[in-house]
Amino acid sequence: MRLATEEEFKGLFPDCDIGTMPPFGNLYDVPVYIDELLAEDEEIVFDAGTHFGAVKLRYQDFADLAHPIVAEFHQAPMKLVG
Repeated sequence: MRLATEEEFKGLFPDCDIGTMPPFGNLYDVPVYIDELLAEDEEIVFDAGTHFGAVKLRYQDFADLAHPIVAEFHQAPMKLVG
């Protein structure tokens, strides 16, 4: 798995600035995935489809709207041995 490049997905979100797609893929017939660690946060902040705006939502409100698939995508940070 890897992040898509802007060039690969720019046509999927025609009403958004390139590189600022909002996390509501469900509005564009694109599945929404979220890391389980983000799902534990009370609030999330994300691009609002422009390079100058952002949206802050309670995570539960986002989940109710986007119906994301929650999975583990992160790699746990390495612990320093000192």
